[in-house]
Amino acid sequence: MNAPNPLKLASFPPQPLRPQEKAIAELFTIGELSRIYGVTLRALRFYEQRGLLNPLRKGAARLYDSTQKARLQMILKGKQLGFTLTEIADLLETGGGMAPDQFALDEAMVLSQLRHLEERRADLDLAIAELRATHERLGHAQR
Repeated sequence: MNAPNPLKLASFPPQPLRPQEKAIAELFTIGELSRIYGVTLRALRFYEQRGLLNPLRKGAARLYDSTQKARLQMILKGKQLGFTLTEIADLLETGGGMAPDQFALDEAMVLSQLRHLEERRADLDLAIAELRATHERLGHAQR
């Protein structure tokens, strides 16, 4: 009996996935999500503990669907914009109807966050200047 020709078998179109198989194919493990977004497993578990993420559970395994993946993207975006996790949780809850990659920010929230970040930047600039001055003094003292 001849072995099947793998090229001939590959030429057939693949069978479409059934809805249940398609849903499973779009799930990510905690490790995969960690690698994709460069966050630690501990951070993902912490976001779950805080109620920001709600992965599916299969035994001890955590599985993340596209909704949870989008929520993680929003959490990371919120952190990048300097919001606290409590603020991010509120934004996620009030963000219904918004595009999955946008927060429902109003002008007052944007201006408040801008002021907050500018104050932090001013504090950081002062700390940097002080450390540079200290480094300069240390450099001259060692010569």
